[in-house]
Amino acid sequence: MTAGGQSPAPAPARFTVDANGWVDEARQLPSPNFEARPNGARPTLIVVHNISLPPNEFGGPGITDLFLNRLDCDAHPYYDAHLRDVRVSAHFVIRRDGALEQYVSCDERAWHAGASNFFGRERCNDFSIGIELEGSDASPFERAQYATLAPLVRSLAAHYEIDSLAGHSDIAPGRKTDPGPHFEWPRLQRETALPDQYFPYLHPSSRKPIRS
Repeated sequence: MTAGGQSPAPAPARFTVDANGWVDEARQLPSPNFEARPNGARPTLIVVHNISLPPNEFGGPGITDLFLNRLDCDAHPYYDAHLRDVRVSAHFVIRRDGALEQYVSCDERAWHAGASNFFGRERCNDFSIGIELEGSDASPFERAQYATLAPLVRSLAAHYEIDSLAGHSDIAPGRKTDPGPHFEWPRLQRETALPDQYFPYLHPSSRKPIRS
């Protein structure tokens, strides 16, 4: 239920990616934390994350404020200890009620993955789209979030040359743990109807050769 007591609008069966890399159906909140992809690189990988600010608390403005560089780091001890002067972003955030927000054009390089390696290919920000689910390692995700995530993934895969999905923990093992143990990769595959090779960490035997 939304704060007003009404159920959120159902996610569309398909999202529309415009010529500039923005999704028409998303709430657009342009972040200053982006840059051009190197050498005209196009995204081939989707990275799934989780995020909550403060940690394990949902529904507040912290995520938006962080990505827009307006987070008050005096407002919470965690912000002061970990986020002061940090500049990060992701392409998308999916809220607990399934609402979709976009912070960076998919044609641009968002700052979501950090030091990372996808089967020997480093700097995953260069060739990936980052999707943050509002959540934490300690909590299951909501049905509404999967209902938005699946058509978003399908639409991005149709618009770009996406051929793989990974968790942040897959491309930065030992440094990151998200999207965490509660994220249901088999459910995402089922709801996207994408073949095994799109999920190389779920089905390692089906992994295709990685592009250089």
